[in-house]
Amino acid sequence: MYRSEHPNPQFERGYYFSLNGSWEFAVGRGEDRLNAPLPGRIEVPFCPQSEMSGVGITDFMDDCVYSRLIEVSEEDLAGRLVLHFGAVDYEAKVYVNGQYVTSHVGGYTAFEADITGAVHPGENRITVTVHDDMRENIPSGKQTRKQRSFGCFYTRTTGIWQSVWLERTPPVYLKRVYFTPDIEKCAVKVEVETEGCAPVHIQVFYQGRRVGEAHGEAAFRRSFRIPLTEKHLWELGEGNLYDVEISLGEDHVRSYFGLREVKYQGRKFLLNGKSVFQRLVLDQGYYAESIYTAPSVEAMRQDIERGMELGFNGARLHQKVFEQRFLYECDRMGYMVWGEFPSWGVEYEKLDFLGRFISEWSETVEQYFNHPSIITWCPLNEAWSNLLDNRKVRDVRFVESVYMVTKTLDDTRPCVDTSGGYHGKYTDVFDFHCYGPQQELDHCLERLEQEDLLTVETLYPPESAQEDILCRGEIPVNASEYGGIAYSGDGCAKRDVSLREDKAEAIAEEEGWGYSICSDEQTFVERYRGLTQRLLRCGKLSGFCYTQLYDIEQEENGLYTYARRPKFSQAAMRCITECNRIRAAIE
Repeated sequence: MYRSEHPNPQFERGYYFSLNGSWEFAVGRGEDRLNAPLPGRIEVPFCPQSEMSGVGITDFMDDCVYSRLIEVSEEDLAGRLVLHFGAVDYEAKVYVNGQYVTSHVGGYTAFEADITGAVHPGENRITVTVHDDMRENIPSGKQTRKQRSFGCFYTRTTGIWQSVWLERTPPVYLKRVYFTPDIEKCAVKVEVETEGCAPVHIQVFYQGRRVGEAHGEAAFRRSFRIPLTEKHLWELGEGNLYDVEISLGEDHVRSYFGLREVKYQGRKFLLNGKSVFQRLVLDQGYYAESIYTAPSVEAMRQDIERGMELGFNGARLHQKVFEQRFLYECDRMGYMVWGEFPSWGVEYEKLDFLGRFISEWSETVEQYFNHPSIITWCPLNEAWSNLLDNRKVRDVRFVESVYMVTKTLDDTRPCVDTSGGYHGKYTDVFDFHCYGPQQELDHCLERLEQEDLLTVETLYPPESAQEDILCRGEIPVNASEYGGIAYSGDGCAKRDVSLREDKAEAIAEEEGWGYSICSDEQTFVERYRGLTQRLLRCGKLSGFCYTQLYDIEQEENGLYTYARRPKFSQAAMRCITECNRIRAAIE
């Protein structure tokens, strides 16, 4: 069985039974097959488009159905038996022995079902029907809407793509826990949500030593402030995580948190009160053999290690909600990330879909709130990039509403309302994307340094949009995408896509491309060094994000290949690393 580890160390009970592995599978609607075997097989949790699923169907697949048998014991039925799904893209309905038990809309967040009343001792059948039609205005990130991949859109993901598991709980149980650290007072606020009323006991440990605890009665919701006898900050490269054990009556949950604070002061990003320049790399979370799902926990760790070895101190997790287990590895290794949502696929310009979008994004913020590695929320990317279509009336309230909801759910982190597009009235960070040559970046940063203006012609042609965007006061500025250089020294044909996404669509699906190209290693290193050093020298810049860590299918502008092999010599990789580690002016 692949991926048998617990998928969410943030909320782990003693009884955990993985349902990953071989399931029955069929393409098409499944309402008439709710309690019957299916003809095909699939390896869960890998999507049917992937090689590791054993299916490998990359054609359009609007509907599919999964099924498998499970054994249930008398002991399982003593309390609650809960069925968990890490993520199913996009609409899922779950049945047990033909009986409907739950449904969920949204392809990137976890959901569960209490199946106690639907099962009996012995053999039981679970069936999951899935609907995933990308023509229906749904968040889909970088999944292609064409028959095949093209430009910066890649193989689709349908159905179950994260772990499935069973868990037992007593009738009174812990539903959620939220940790809010206080580094100044060396304490943590712990908020528990419960089903029912019972005594609660919270113990905090650091490397096995108990450093704090709290007792009390909890009824549905209660907060505890726990002073800590030892102070160990979550730092870059050092997770220093505190382990937590929570007992609510007979229910026992293990969790953890990191003691850290993130905020901006003027234009400086502060981690635990210390100025830190965000040296991020774009990570899109794709794998050649398994698409959206990491083939193993080790593969997750290795991607983080690759970024750190190249001198990056974090990543922008781009257009995808990554697995909880990936975020745990970031937490453990002290790796900063932007938590993003796969907002592409949604028509931002009208409010029709705002309610559903906010519902799905809110689930993301709530489920990932406790991860210390998440230093910034980024719900939208390049909103309104279709400005040339003047038939569409755009409503900026979409962007502004998403920002306000984010800050209501979590006021402990900065939020970029929309990365690389037109910002609304509210944003904690003013960021921009620049894939142009050195002189274009120089011009952009000179305007920022001298006049507090950003030139965004790298995103939109001047005739269709206002060229200059005012940076309001001392708002922080981040170059959240740059580079995108395709290295063609291996002899592969690559195309220069310039700056516009619509030009990328014209590229043949088989061809590799980048936003610019370099034919030899020395030229690449010089170009990388010139762009990166210029960003580091800008005293009004709080961070950058290089595009990107590895190639993905036809987009070949990574520092590693899609198979995660280095694209450059050790000497060249060392030059990249040394450049990334140069002290930034703002630090």
